[in-house]
Amino acid sequence: MAVLVVAAHDGNAVRANVANAVAAAGRIGGDVHVLVAGNNAGGAAASAAALQGVTKVLQAEDAAYTNWLAEDVAPLVVKLAAGYGHVVMAADSVGKNVMPRVAALLDVAQISEAVDIVSPDTFVRPIYAGNAMATVQSTDKIKIVTVRPTNFKAVGAGRSAAIEKIGGAGAAGLSTYVGAELSKSERPELTSAKIVVSGGRGLQSGENFKMLEALADKLGAGLGASRAAVDAGYVPNDYQVGQTGKVVAPDLYIAIGISGAIQHLAGMKDSKTIVAINKDEEAPIFQVADYGIVGDLFQIVPELTQAIEKK
Repeated sequence: MAVLVVAAHDGNAVRANVANAVAAAGRIGGDVHVLVAGNNAGGAAASAAALQGVTKVLQAEDAAYTNWLAEDVAPLVVKLAAGYGHVVMAADSVGKNVMPRVAALLDVAQISEAVDIVSPDTFVRPIYAGNAMATVQSTDKIKIVTVRPTNFKAVGAGRSAAIEKIGGAGAAGLSTYVGAELSKSERPELTSAKIVVSGGRGLQSGENFKMLEALADKLGAGLGASRAAVDAGYVPNDYQVGQTGKVVAPDLYIAIGISGAIQHLAGMKDSKTIVAINKDEEAPIFQVADYGIVGDLFQIVPELTQAIEKK
């Protein structure tokens, strides 16, 4: 049977991680269809249709989907799921909101954050904060799967797939959109950044994060943080990298003043190259780091920033 990929979008284009979800769906086998639910989402549907491996795009137009409330989108996915063997979505904040509702309404077990596809019914997913991998087999007729985008190489552009317009399921009336405060930054988004600079409790204050901002700006990097730094109020929640934050796998990850608790390592240990700066030579972060600098970050970071600027 075909695989349905649920695509989050901004109205003009699908999210970058949809290309990773399509790659995962392609490994399951069969035709890959993409659902784009929205209001005036023609641009997003066209961007989904351009992804390699996509054979059809279902464009569901309904005012109820304007703000992508999970309570309204989930019933639509459930309605369409009967025609598919698998429903796949990226395990980002939107996928983690929508897909558990879909699984509950279908009364099936969700496969969460799959990092590998063994066969159409067998998947590999992390457990114990990523310290172990579990191979799980599903006997459910419809398999609901969220995939970790960083573990599947994004597909490129392909031929333009057919776009089929379908009706929406309407508003469920369970929730109401009140508003949103969106953070704006010229830096790349954490999950798509090629370089990430992260700070931890060792920065001692939010004011000291300005050092990291300067370094990140010189490198064109995304800016992240450990949960300890977020909980201390140094930086906003959307900076958090780790088991309960964002999972990243950049080409270069620079961990500054981060001890390396397993919850943080779960969110960044797949980075291609890891550099750690910490005054404690026994810090767990050095066990996963490719390069480590033991010393005072308040001296090292400004010197590193200046060296990069001169380079």
